[in-house]
Amino acid sequence: MREHLGFLRTSSMVVKIAAWVFLFFGITGGIAIMLGRVPGTPPIRGLIGLGLYAFAFFFFYLIAKIADLLIKIINEIKKE
Repeated sequence: MREHLGFLRTSSMVVKIAAWVFLFFGITGGIAIMLGRVPGTPPIRGLIGLGLYAFAFFFFYLIAKIADLLIKIINEIKKE
């Protein structure tokens, strides 16, 4: 497992970046829809989209935090 620490660190960082990108696009798209910038869509659809993107953010961020925790556990085992 120790040989995979580099992969875990890299994947954790990539997933965190992806989570923040999802949140940014969700906020941007949700606000644009709620302000009426997208013709033909009701404002509630923007709120639903914002909620879905927020869920995706928290899900991906939780996965990255679990990977960080796994890295810490492996490092603690390595010390002993």
